[in-house]
Amino acid sequence: MEELWTFFGFILILTGLIGSFLPVLPGPPISFVGLIVIHFFGGHSFPNTLLILYAGLSVLLLILDYYLPVWTTKKFGGSKAGQWGATVGVLIGLILGIWGIILGPLIGAYIGELLIGRKNQDAWQSAKGAFLGFLLGTGLKLMLVGAMLFSAINYL
Repeated sequence: MEELWTFFGFILILTGLIGSFLPVLPGPPISFVGLIVIHFFGGHSFPNTLLILYAGLSVLLLILDYYLPVWTTKKFGGSKAGQWGATVGVLIGLILGIWGIILGPLIGAYIGELLIGRKNQDAWQSAKGAFLGFLLGTGLKLMLVGAMLFSAINYL
């Protein structure tokens, strides 16, 4: 039975890996649940400090995944309207599916900047910042989930 639980835990970790690319799935939390399944039911033990670290980082990345597009929009010269546009773009993108989530911050920041009368080039610069934030969040999720997968393999 422990082998079945271990297999299920790895399925969850791999689902989290896919979720790092597909914004519809919260990748790191799903992978963390996979580690917990392996730890408690699969007969394999992870250090408590490692589990606590992964739990904290999963929560942090879950929050950062929504915050980073807004922050990078500001860093690329976006105004408050661009930041709000990126935020609205993320929220609307959640409703519209994968492409909406990927392009939502980009389009939202762009429209937000255009609405306050910024030039097309300046609005585009702000939108690029929002998209960079999305890519940065995806990269961070991939690194964390990759570390969880490595730990799961290493502690078997």
